[in-house]
Amino acid sequence: MAEQLLIGIDIGTGSSKGVLVNLDGTVIELSEQPHHLSLPKPGWAEHDAEQVWWADFKAICDDLVKAAGDNEIAGVAISGIGPCFLAADADANPLRPGILYGIDTRAMAEVQELTERYGAGKIAKRCGNPLNAQSIGAKILWLRKHEPEIYEQTKYFFMAHTFLAFRLTGVYYLDHISASYSEPLYDVGKNKWIDKWVKDIAPGLPMPELKWPTEVIGHITAEGAERSGLPEGIPVAAGTMDSFADAMSVGVRQPGDAVVIYGSTMSIVLVTDESLPSAQLWSNAHLFKDTYNLASGMATSGSLTKWLRDVIGDVDFAELTQEAEAVPPGSDGLVILPYFAGERTPLLDPNARGTITGLTLNHTRGHLYRALMEGTAYGARHILEVMHDAGGSGRKAFAVGGGTKGGLWPQIISDVTGLSQEITEQSVGACYGDAMLIGVAGGFIPEDADWSPRVGSVEPIEANQKVYDELYGIFRHLHPATVELQHQLAAIQTR
Repeated sequence: MAEQLLIGIDIGTGSSKGVLVNLDGTVIELSEQPHHLSLPKPGWAEHDAEQVWWADFKAICDDLVKAAGDNEIAGVAISGIGPCFLAADADANPLRPGILYGIDTRAMAEVQELTERYGAGKIAKRCGNPLNAQSIGAKILWLRKHEPEIYEQTKYFFMAHTFLAFRLTGVYYLDHISASYSEPLYDVGKNKWIDKWVKDIAPGLPMPELKWPTEVIGHITAEGAERSGLPEGIPVAAGTMDSFADAMSVGVRQPGDAVVIYGSTMSIVLVTDESLPSAQLWSNAHLFKDTYNLASGMATSGSLTKWLRDVIGDVDFAELTQEAEAVPPGSDGLVILPYFAGERTPLLDPNARGTITGLTLNHTRGHLYRALMEGTAYGARHILEVMHDAGGSGRKAFAVGGGTKGGLWPQIISDVTGLSQEITEQSVGACYGDAMLIGVAGGFIPEDADWSPRVGSVEPIEANQKVYDELYGIFRHLHPATVELQHQLAAIQTR
């Protein structure tokens, strides 16, 4: 007997993933497409929207539609990296590559200019966040100043998921979560665009209609169906940025819920019942109306372990993990600052740089691999402390993402932070959350549906905590002690 199936697709930094599920969350098919991250200049990070976003989307749709067979594909939702900025012309065709989130730091001069123009305090009060490397308003101003001929042609502002949804439906929109990362264009307390600042920063550029992630924004048109291979007329949910689709996938929806996302970058999201502005974090709208969150994102985490594996060569992650497990907690006095691509929260310092401190001839690649994981765990503890200072609370979180496999990394995070973590049956991630978003938006599943049963938990090991407490103090001292040197080296690297 034919059944209704849902599709979720996520566009990531280094790959895109899609999932086909039935209405109880059973995974029918997974599809993944690796792609290239373009780094054309120091401080720049881009994706070609046609060759990456659309090509991945089309290939994944082909896989999932084939897997659906004679069953009914009932709806689709898309998430993606963000906040990012794709300038498109009057026909919604890309005018240049998409400018990515905080790993692209080209607009720091514009961040300073806008902060001085409007005032840091006023921006934080209205937007919930200070301007930073990933603020969309600053990226738009950068385009106006540095590529004015492109800006003059710009009639649409897309992120990865909204570009794809527009091609399916013809609807120009942005979800509230992504809009709340578009500082200083969006008022997080009023959930609306700040008209005066929009006209000042982006004259002549219409802002997209605002939607919540679980709203249906439209249905696939005949043209959208022909281009994508998806059925005409099925509903498309607004979707959102990847971290929040991840949160949806494990049920992090209500105040007090939290999630640690183990990916190329590590993110922590804590749901709150009110906006809690923070100068070191992101305070945003959450998945449903009248919910908010404190969110964070490191510039690197899984990308660090990939970097080490690529440098070493001819070794897989399982072997490196086994070697790291044989190393004692604290990596025999090896401490790494994980700022290999600058740092987003809580430092908001694109010119921070990585350091490896305490090396001896006795240290092995297993020590380095473990110390990289521990460095991200120290960064996670720093973030959680800042969240607590901002008024957030919670000592339990869900763990999701590829980095949860094998168990070593989540254990290190718990030992360093004191945080308990719930492990769910599904670790598919954002695309799985997307399927839930269209499930809720289309009325196929209830808002409180739970597709990911808990299969275990990770608790802090007291003896390890004592070791990490001492090293965490060194970690926190290391950045301010070397920050001037880091910035000098960053200046040399970007000449």
